[in-house]
Amino acid sequence: MTAKPAAAAARATVYGYPRQGRGRELKKAVEGYWKGRVSADALRETAAGLRRSNWRQLADAGITEVPTGDFSYYDHVLDTSVMVGAVPERHRAAVAADALGGYFAMARGTQDVAPLEMTKWFDTNYHYLVPELGPDTVFTADSTKQVAELREALALGHPARPVLVGPVTYLLLAKPAPGVAADFQPLTLLDRLLPVYARVLADLRAAGAEWVQLDEPALVQDRTPADLNAAARAYRELGAPADRPKVLVASYFDRLGDALPVLAAAPVEGLALDFTGGGAANLADLAAVGGLPGKRLVAGVVDGRNIWINDHQKSLTTLATLLGLAARVDVAASCSLLHVPLDASAERDIDPQIRRWLAFARQKTSEIATLARGLAQGTDAIAAELAANRADLASRAASAITHDPAVRARTAAITDADARRSQPYAQRTAAQRALLGLPLLPTTTIGSFPQTDELRTARADLRAGRLDAAGYEERIKDEIREVLAFQEKTGIDVLVHGEPERNDMVQYFAERLTGYLATRHGWVQSYGTRYVRPPVLAGDVSRPEPMTVRWTTYARSQTAKPVKGMLTGPVTMLAWSFVRDDQPLGDTARQVALALRDEVDDLEAAGTSVIQVDEPALRETLPLRAADHAEYLAWATESFRLSTSGVRPDTQIHTHMCYAEFGDIVRAIDDLDADVISLEAARSHMQVAGELARHGYPREAGPGVWDIHSPRVPSTGEAAALLRKGLAAIPAERLWVNPDCGLKTRGWPETRASLENLVAAARAVRAELTADNS
Repeated sequence: MTAKPAAAAARATVYGYPRQGRGRELKKAVEGYWKGRVSADALRETAAGLRRSNWRQLADAGITEVPTGDFSYYDHVLDTSVMVGAVPERHRAAVAADALGGYFAMARGTQDVAPLEMTKWFDTNYHYLVPELGPDTVFTADSTKQVAELREALALGHPARPVLVGPVTYLLLAKPAPGVAADFQPLTLLDRLLPVYARVLADLRAAGAEWVQLDEPALVQDRTPADLNAAARAYRELGAPADRPKVLVASYFDRLGDALPVLAAAPVEGLALDFTGGGAANLADLAAVGGLPGKRLVAGVVDGRNIWINDHQKSLTTLATLLGLAARVDVAASCSLLHVPLDASAERDIDPQIRRWLAFARQKTSEIATLARGLAQGTDAIAAELAANRADLASRAASAITHDPAVRARTAAITDADARRSQPYAQRTAAQRALLGLPLLPTTTIGSFPQTDELRTARADLRAGRLDAAGYEERIKDEIREVLAFQEKTGIDVLVHGEPERNDMVQYFAERLTGYLATRHGWVQSYGTRYVRPPVLAGDVSRPEPMTVRWTTYARSQTAKPVKGMLTGPVTMLAWSFVRDDQPLGDTARQVALALRDEVDDLEAAGTSVIQVDEPALRETLPLRAADHAEYLAWATESFRLSTSGVRPDTQIHTHMCYAEFGDIVRAIDDLDADVISLEAARSHMQVAGELARHGYPREAGPGVWDIHSPRVPSTGEAAALLRKGLAAIPAERLWVNPDCGLKTRGWPETRASLENLVAAARAVRAELTADNS
């Protein structure tokens, strides 16, 4: 294709940008504030500096309209709750006394007050704080943050567009507040919420906003007629006032489907659509509704969720088609760049040729600007960039990294029998109980223990050559012995070695498997101040040698109690990595599963009788459209079973999931055929236990009784109360007692106190059950 110049110069824009800074300055400042080492004013100045830096980077890359309002100290959905006055009753006094301290109390809780529930943002690994609403909720507008950040950008000379979570998505993401009937529908509050949004829009217009973006990603999911009618009513009302800015309604992560004609007909000035992945169907759908005559279309043609370079020729073809479907077409990433690392050029440890295949946030902004220039001026204006892009794409396609014949032959030879245990659960559970000899309501943890500064320093010293391998190993052994001794003293029944040698539950394994690349600076926000470095899955996967057997075997040699072998499952290895986009995900999952199967078999051969294969991302990766669920769940559950089905009947297989909505995948959880599953349940008040019971889940389960993403220590009584709730849904002989998740991010003082209370709660409830049966 030779693109002709567009009628109007295309704008280059993004919906959001990584918040943390090149050196994770925001994380350090926020955590310093929590510890009392950084003042509120110093934290605000750090944040302002990061915003200035981000806008400058965007402008220098050629982005002609920068986003504002996307920056957050913790979470943009929590920011929206503040903007509309939806502060839970239990936090109002704290917010009134100190807005910033109260904000963090909502996110993290205090010893006396529980935080908001946290769950995954659609099918990403970003976590948001769930709004709590009820029939008595009163909304009030507070546009202070949004107006201030807009004025900052305008004062620096940047054309800016505020970005807000849209009202329909905000309500669809909310849950009934504690004490409110479970069947309450927050969307019924729409008429009460819309005047607040209208007030915020008017405030932003008065502050100088020409455009405001309202994000409605919930509309790419399957929506009821009532939901679609609510969306139509929302934008009919928000489009009516004269004192408002132009409104751009944005969607991403998938196709809009039935919501597209609703938004196309709304009295708003523009739509932003995703044209990558599942969103590619938006192109045909847009043509089918007659396009967007008289409106602005922001075309998300650069993948905002993965890190591979864009195919410029393909994107320009899409953009050229779109020119006939809207009054003007601008160029963007498919979603906020929050979901990718900041800068690939910092990755000096990656082969320079491979680094040319990678596009992090800064590279994606350059890609967007290049496409906008090509769209506006014709392809001759970007001939050099197109030639370099073609060469880089060809280099990746031809690389030996991407194709290992031995791996592909082994994957092709998989049979149905490879993914089935030799005996059904009802038979093998007796052998497991006889071997392990555990009490009623057995206690365990999820795997990791606190990663102390000393451990991180030891890893850094090893990398820098300040500590030799022998010294490092002695440090790890000391930590394992300490973790085991604490667990034995506390009375935990099934122990873990604490994972002191592991930097991350995915990265650790990725660094030991072929086909993966590890980054040094590729940090991505998971929640709050928790940042992860997702590895890059670039080629075919195999396991050259055992990855965990040595440390698990050492831990077993230090105790007579069972010690769990700890692995990360194939779906999570994909979900928390940047996956290859040149073959179906199911094919990649099977390769990872076979590598993990080798590790599981070696753990069992070394004498490990309890093996946990974590799959916290099973629900997270569920496609947003129900029509796509069956295909995904088929390969996802098969890959887990492929990892675990080679063991003997008396080897107990555990899995773990956290921070997601489990109700709609309970059947898939059953299909995993794990002997024991542990699940997040504390913040949701044991909701998942009831979901398992309604499904008739027949295996053992440990719904968590300690919310480990909050610094507060649950009392023995609180943990016991949650445990009794669990017993109302799951029989005692199948109920385990454990935290919600791993303890890597917690400190030792709160870990000791919380686990001691957890064990005391288990003993108290166990005694109650024994007394009842006597």
